[in-house]
Formats: sequence, structure tokens, C-alpha cells
Amino acid sequence: MQKIMPCLWFDTQTEDAMTLYSAGFPDSRINLIKRYPDGIEEGPMAGMGGKVLTAIFELAGQPFMALDGGPQFKFTPAVSMFVNAASADELDRLWNKLVDGASVLMPLQAYPFSEKFGWLVDKFGLSWQINLGRRAQKITPFLTFVGAQHGKAEEAIHFYTSLFKNSRIEKIERYGAGEEGGTEGTVKHAVFQLDGNDFMASESSYAHDFTFNEAVSFYVECQTQEEVDHLWNNLSAYPEAEQCGWLKDKYGVSWQIVPKQLGELLEDPDPEKSGRVMQAMLQMKKLDIAGLQRAHAG
Repeated sequence: MQKIMPCLWFDTQTEDAMTLYSAGFPDSRINLIKRYPDGIEEGPMAGMGGKVLTAIFELAGQPFMALDGGPQFKFTPAVSMFVNAASADELDRLWNKLVDGASVLMPLQAYPFSEKFGWLVDKFGLSWQINLGRRAQKITPFLTFVGAQHGKAEEAIHFYTSLFKNSRIEKIERYGAGEEGGTEGTVKHAVFQLDGNDFMASESSYAHDFTFNEAVSFYVECQTQEEVDHLWNNLSAYPEAEQCGWLKDKYGVSWQIVPKQLGELLEDPDPEKSGRVMQAMLQMKKLDIAGLQRAHAG
């Protein structure tokens, strides 16, 4: 499993979304679907029987996670998926798959920064920036810092790259004096890597009415409790947002800090053991490997 994966929170449309996205990208597949158990009448999973608890799928060979989480969170353009298509034909095929029922933010056409580019919000609410260009990582999470987060993008990039091993800043382009869309010196476009995974960022001084939320989070698989503690203690900034390995950082970006052992314990074919692990996890904020193992052992 890739160390850092985008996790997409849908209401109840995860399977439809995965089917659409997989049809648009080459080398794509649905690898795993786990469903909520039937019969839960209380708590956060009440009434979700049969819906998607966790799904893993690949687009152009890149892993993503998704879930049916309910109507609490909606996608916003604060996080979009930036796609580099190697040819105009590839770009057009993907655009035509995604544009059905979508809202177009920037029409598919030539721009000063690209021979061909378009930005849309698909029918499930997820934002896609589609560009004619080549890059080894075809799909890149793109963070847009607006509103209260405007002016903090460069700080965030340095913060994130300081926390994850195998990370670096590839480039930061800044707005010039009087340049439309941003304040002089703020980030116009940046590319950076976290544990070898590409990310992009920009910021805008326009009065947008959206920001980061839990609809897109970043799932981080940790090998040890020490790694869980390091990331959790440095990233978590809102105690009220902490639950079941989820946290929200000081910029409002959501992360899931999850030990590899959790998946192994939940995969136990003994339903009593895996059920105890699930119940223990639901009671935790930061995930504790030893506590999960004790629950598994009964």
C-alpha cells in the first residue's frame, strides 16, 4: 500500500464514483470493498448496513481510498485532483467521462500556462484539474489555500515536508506585484513531495466561500507506534476533530494516521476478534497498537 493515499468521503455514491473514475483512466481497478454490517441501530454507523465502509481502488495505477460516510461533509475546490494527460486524445477522453453532470469552473481550452487545460466539479462534487502534460505521477492532490488560510501555503509546505521522510520542495512560484488572483509574494503554484508522493499547492486572494474539510483526507499508513505518535502529535491541532485515527491540522487539512497493524487485525477471519478490534478503534482518538492488540486477544 502506498504510504499516503487520498481518501474520498462520499454520501452513499462511492461505488458509482469508483465505476465512473475507473472507466476514465487507463490501468484502473477496484481492489477492495468492505461494507458496514447490517443491524447497527445506534452510533455513527446506524442505518449504514450494506454501504461502503472502506474501498481501495486504483486510477492510472495510483491507489485511492473511499467510503460512504453520509451527508456531513461535501467536497470543495480547496482540494482537487490535478491530472496530467500525455496526449490531447487522452485528455479529451477523460474530460468527456467526467463532464457529464459536472459544473465547469474553467473551460477546456488553451491558457497562458497550458496548451490545453480545464477544471470541473464532477457530478459527485469532486474537483478535477485536467492538463495536457507529462509527469511520472499522473494524478496529484492539489491544495488551494483561501480565506483564513490565504498566505499560509508556503508555511504549510515547509511544515509538511519537515514531518515526512523522503520529502522535498520541487518548486515554489510566487505572485508578482499587481498580478491577478493573488497577493504579491504568496504562492501561485508549488510542487512538493511527501514520502515520495507528489502534491501541489496554490493560494488565492479572492473571496472564496470554501475551505478544507474532511471530505478529502490523507490516509497515512504507519509502521510503528512511534511513527503514529510523531505524526499525530505534530499534525493534530483541533482536539474536537480527533476520532478513530482522524485529525485536522492547523491549516484545516484532514489526515488519517493509521498503523499498519489495524488492517491486519481487522482482517482476522474470526468475527469476534475483528469485532472487538473495531469496537476498540471506535473508542480511540489516536490509535494505539497495543490497545488494539489487547482487544484482538480478548
